[in-house]
Amino acid sequence: MAHPVRYDVDEHIAVVTLNRPETRNALSDDLLDELLAALERARDDGEVRVVVLASSHEKIFSAGGDLKAFASETPTIVKYAGLDRFPRLYQLIGGLGKPVICAAGGDVLAGAFGLALACDFVLAKESVRFGCPEINVGVFPFMISALIYRNVGRLKANELMMYGELITAADALELGLVNRVIPDDDFEAEVRAWARRLAGKSPLLMRLGKEAINNTRDMSLPDALTALQSQLALAFTTDDIVEGVTAFREKRSPVWSMR
Repeated sequence: MAHPVRYDVDEHIAVVTLNRPETRNALSDDLLDELLAALERARDDGEVRVVVLASSHEKIFSAGGDLKAFASETPTIVKYAGLDRFPRLYQLIGGLGKPVICAAGGDVLAGAFGLALACDFVLAKESVRFGCPEINVGVFPFMISALIYRNVGRLKANELMMYGELITAADALELGLVNRVIPDDDFEAEVRAWARRLAGKSPLLMRLGKEAINNTRDMSLPDALTALQSQLALAFTTDDIVEGVTAFREKRSPVWSMR
């Protein structure tokens, strides 16, 4: 059986592909373990500047949590311990120090909806749908509700989670859940173009910026401003900020030293 997650690097872009099409990329324990390992590998690889999270299934990005595991006779305490994979995954993406693009080339459902919302960018094919259908099979999107509430207004969030109906990519765009809806035939090329543009930015300043966003988004405004002031002062000490401004004034492309 093929590995549930593929990992490929090219042009400073790590493509992490969910690769269990026979299960519709259900977020089983082994798939989540390999996904965590792949993201840690991308985090620690100095050649990687951008991560693209993709799927090998033509119509499904991921169907979400493994329902068979939910209904198994495994002791509750064991199930509880295994659930820590989801918060670890979402926190790892936030603290990765590198931008992460969710390439939603198929339907993004249930727990995978939270996975998409944990990413920095979501690009979607016109044909895909998003949603939390768990309630329709007697489950509730507990783990991803915190992410939904941070990205959608309260009333619409309640509708998504309590009715369990799917929305189109166009609806998701209107709600601010995706950055761009792309014609299906242009999808792969457009995702690659977005990743290349991000890879051209200073990896050092990108890391400092993402860390600042991740560390301050739940702070009070005064505390956030104090932390951001310190982060900006740190950025002033880098060679890359000097190079970026100098290259702009000299009308040339910057050469990042990552110092």
